[in-house]
Amino acid sequence: MMATPKRVVIVGGGISGLSAAFALLEQAKSRDAPFQCTVVEGQDYLGGKILTNRRDGVITEGGPDSFLTTKPAALALCEKLGLSSQLINTNQENAQTFTYSKGRLRQFPQGLISMVPTKVGPLFHSGVLSWAGIARMGADWIIPRRARTNEEETLAEFFSRRLGSEAFDYLIEPLVSGIYAGDANELSVDATFPHLVELERKYGSLIKGALAMQRSRPSPRLDAKPRTLFTTLRGGLGDLIASLTERLSGAGVSLRRGTNVRAVQILGSQADPSYRLELEGGDALEAKAVILATPAYVSANLLRPFDDEVSTFLDQIPYASTMTISMVFPELEAKRLVRGYGFVVPRVENRSLIAATWSSMKWAERAPAGQCLVRCYLGGRGREHLLDLDDSELTGRACRELEAIAGIQSRPLHVEVYRWHRAMPQYIRGHRERVRHIRERVDRQPGLYVTGAAYDGIGIPDCIRDADRTSAKLSAYLWDRAS
Repeated sequence: MMATPKRVVIVGGGISGLSAAFALLEQAKSRDAPFQCTVVEGQDYLGGKILTNRRDGVITEGGPDSFLTTKPAALALCEKLGLSSQLINTNQENAQTFTYSKGRLRQFPQGLISMVPTKVGPLFHSGVLSWAGIARMGADWIIPRRARTNEEETLAEFFSRRLGSEAFDYLIEPLVSGIYAGDANELSVDATFPHLVELERKYGSLIKGALAMQRSRPSPRLDAKPRTLFTTLRGGLGDLIASLTERLSGAGVSLRRGTNVRAVQILGSQADPSYRLELEGGDALEAKAVILATPAYVSANLLRPFDDEVSTFLDQIPYASTMTISMVFPELEAKRLVRGYGFVVPRVENRSLIAATWSSMKWAERAPAGQCLVRCYLGGRGREHLLDLDDSELTGRACRELEAIAGIQSRPLHVEVYRWHRAMPQYIRGHRERVRHIRERVDRQPGLYVTGAAYDGIGIPDCIRDADRTSAKLSAYLWDRAS
């Protein structure tokens, strides 16, 4: 007699939700288990912040433009989907980045290992730090490690204590802002860069620890294709979403776009529950298990009717709003002062821009010959008011910033504006403890799971890894426990 298919609903069709559905599909196949899955997404497209647009030979990314290769989950997913041959490295002939420091662009010093400066020469030549700032940074070599304590440090406190305030302001803060769009005076070092806390504990110095990491790093396999620190897909990251969508649809997974979940109800007993999801418009879905691959504040609203405590913890994860503005300029105009990947802007410079990427110099085939694709990043923690400006005001502000910083005086040939409201979770002090409470509370409800960028990493590989782990737990619940 054929077993009844297990029904699963995944709320959220971003990279986390789609990866969870794909991992579940693999788990079901390996067990030869009947399985029905529905992914419900409120937007009319899948992929969340991964959004690629192609027009007149220009490939723009509304959200992330690449992913880290040091975290294997995204590379592994690309391999499973047959996309490995489409992965491209950053253009090494343009492998330099600038920072807007003390009134002008300066080449960002080489020699940073895992956020830690390890070479003195490039620092002297760049002019980013004063001699006194370089000397204070070097004092990390002799400053005693912090005594063990339960008191959690912010990124600003940690890096200023180890490397000095000038190194933090001009080297570390703009990199952190580019990753988290956050305020380093709020972000927890334990939650964002726990490996650096461990380096201090183990070696007593960030610089000593970073150099030890470099020496112990295994040599790349001779048969392995070399990868740069970041990689992307030749046709844009949207191809990852398209491939996932095609694979899931072909396997019978239902992908419902433009549909919001209004409420989640628990049916049956605590020991063996089932779920009913009420959708906007009056429809409903029933399932044996549910994965919430939604922002923390959305999950909080759905869980509040039956677990106010976990909703309180979820609501304590703040979010920052950001935007990107992609513009095409004549290539010669854009290359006047920047011949590299772009530049970052320290917060202490008090500019509207967080950073700008010369996308067509960083990646191949992003713009036609003679044109340069420039992507500007604005907003972030404490600067969310910029999102209230209309497109023309935003574009004008970005162009004025590019003229003042990079000398670009011509009008853009093409403009695309992407706003991301409450898009970036902020790992503020207490985040790891908060996530521990959330996971403990959710684990008490059989068949219910949360996953996504709000918990254990905001990058694409982090989201895929967490989705894989969540799907493994759900698979064990569905098929491995005693009937």
